[in-house]
Amino acid sequence: MPTRTDLTDALLALIPEDGSRVSNAELRAELLDLADEPFSDEEFEAAKDHVVAMGEAEKARGPGGGLKAPGVSPPPRAASPAGNGRSRRNGNGVAPSPQPSIAPGTTAASVLTGELRNQIDRIWDAFWSGGIANPLEVLEQLTYLLFIRRLDELETLEERKAQRTGQPMTRRLFPEGEDVHKRPYEQLRWSRFKHLAAGEMFALVGESVFPFLRTLGSDGSAYASHMKDARFTIPTAELLAKVVDLLDAVPMADRDTKGDIYEYMLGKLATAGTNGQFRTPRHIIELMVAMTEPVPTDVMADPACGTCGFPVAVGEYLRKHNPEIFSDPQLREHFNHGLFHGFDFDNTMLRIGAMNMLLHGVENPAVSYRDSLSEDGATEENRYTLILANPPFAGSLDYESTSAKLQRVVKTKKTELLFMALFLQLLKPGGRAAVIVPDGVLFGSSKAHKELRRTLVEEHFLEGVVSLPSGVFRPYAGVSTAILLFTKTGRGGTDQVWFYDMTADGWSLDDKRNPLLPLEKLGPVPKEALVEGEHEKNNLPDCLARWRQRKDSERERERTAQSFCVPKEEIAAQGYDLSLNRYKELVHEEVEHRPPLEILAELRAIEQEILQGIEELEGMLR
Repeated sequence: MPTRTDLTDALLALIPEDGSRVSNAELRAELLDLADEPFSDEEFEAAKDHVVAMGEAEKARGPGGGLKAPGVSPPPRAASPAGNGRSRRNGNGVAPSPQPSIAPGTTAASVLTGELRNQIDRIWDAFWSGGIANPLEVLEQLTYLLFIRRLDELETLEERKAQRTGQPMTRRLFPEGEDVHKRPYEQLRWSRFKHLAAGEMFALVGESVFPFLRTLGSDGSAYASHMKDARFTIPTAELLAKVVDLLDAVPMADRDTKGDIYEYMLGKLATAGTNGQFRTPRHIIELMVAMTEPVPTDVMADPACGTCGFPVAVGEYLRKHNPEIFSDPQLREHFNHGLFHGFDFDNTMLRIGAMNMLLHGVENPAVSYRDSLSEDGATEENRYTLILANPPFAGSLDYESTSAKLQRVVKTKKTELLFMALFLQLLKPGGRAAVIVPDGVLFGSSKAHKELRRTLVEEHFLEGVVSLPSGVFRPYAGVSTAILLFTKTGRGGTDQVWFYDMTADGWSLDDKRNPLLPLEKLGPVPKEALVEGEHEKNNLPDCLARWRQRKDSERERERTAQSFCVPKEEIAAQGYDLSLNRYKELVHEEVEHRPPLEILAELRAIEQEILQGIEELEGMLR
């Protein structure tokens, strides 16, 4: 039976580079999304055998079979949690404290002092031992409490302003009078209820504070609108009192510290297990932002924003490189009310994302509920100058629920292709994008795949393709991905496409994702310069430096280098295949072997020595 090329190409992209095994069941599940058409068991086995025969993989042992990288020892297995996924408790009825860990790319971990990190860890430990083990629920409850504390801080600022000017308060967040429980609204402020006894505080927060939060949506801010569904799920008065005391001790006066603390909390989603899909590694986000070089007048969007990692990183980039935005009233207004846009269809993530933006100093970003691919969601056109995104992929949608506009661009059910069509629709002419896509987008042979790539190359300006290591999104996904960098023109413009083969991102590519270098040497712009030998552990600074030379010295590089440029004509001749391995040239070292007759003569001499030894032993035994 002839081997199907699309199955072979897809299998090559699924094999982890760190020696981890991918079982047959996992391979089948991934191939169902990557393959052009259904495949039989015989075709699946033939494709596996072909990949093994090519020397690109070896068959893995153990239950479930599968494949692994050839000649690479698998990483050590992490200890499995006891039980069957249920909450574990010790003999005293208290859950064991989770070990604090640093999430991949959480540069905030290197900024916060050990004392601050310990304070946050103690808050999470309190939730864990108090009966809330779901990290997403912990973060949601902390988000509500931080918002309540923020409201009190804003009210205090208004009061001080009124005292200085002798004028009445222009904006009163906590109205005069009482609520339905006959409690003065003034009593709902953080600075007031934090001194109450545990039972009284618990009743006030559950009966009055959270209902008050749900009424704030009328002021039109992103935060208030996302609090309309706020639910109080802290189970006991003792846990609430303990968390309020611990949270009150965390300093929140400085914007940088606020943002770093919340980033550290978000990092716990990435290390907790099931919710890591909501978080793109911070260092990858920072690389994409640095490569697109945002400016203060940009209008950026992330149509699958999650916890708003991309908008936050753009804000931090502008604060560092364009400090004039805060001295220019027009730029400051645009920064706070018109620059950032994020969409998601998970209200919990929208609440967390809005709080993330608030604590990073953005007053009112447009973070809103939207199914970006639906008929109602994909309505905007030619609006944004910058798109940064890591959209969900390996999924499918029904034609009926998908925007007809997107289907006219690329007729498919695959979400990764539909999001690419959406990006082109949302961008203004001249707008640029850096987005993460699965490798199947680069080489898929279906009509939809080819047409999308042809559109990028021929009708717009495709600038770069960065191949990411397959372990970047571990432990949640092992599929290989890439960053596509392009500009919407509608009139072409692609001349040479720059390719970069990233083999290391600074973190181990196994499920543990431990840092390979000191935190000061991680990320695309490390605080300390890398020395010889460290580039092999962190390719990001080199990737950024070479990207900036893509129109100059990079065009002279050989195809054997880690980065190189390929002319548009060659890409078109290859069916618009954008996989790096299609164009990379491999250098095979010449190995000299001894003549076979010499090896045979040596074997014969060894054989004679063995026979002589046997004869001597026989002589001793007689």
